[in-house]
Amino acid sequence: MRLVVDLNKCQGYAQCAFLAPDVFAMHGEESLIYNPRADEEQRERLARAVAACPVQAITADGLDGAADPADGAADGASREASDGR
Repeated sequence: MRLVVDLNKCQGYAQCAFLAPDVFAMHGEESLIYNPRADEEQRERLARAVAACPVQAITADGLDGAADPADGAADGASREASDGR
């Protein structure tokens, strides 16, 4: 999964750091640091963190259960369905 945080929007509420501490952390009182490539096992925590952001500063590709094409993890079944086979 690929995460992007709009640091211009982020207001440092730290809800993400509370809900997914292995991915997000506050550096000082206002600076957010995060891992832009979160592990798959963090999916549920990340979904909660994205939903909890009061200013909607976090976007996550691949959170909906679909493989992230940038990861090269698309499976053959998805390609077959899209090819109409």
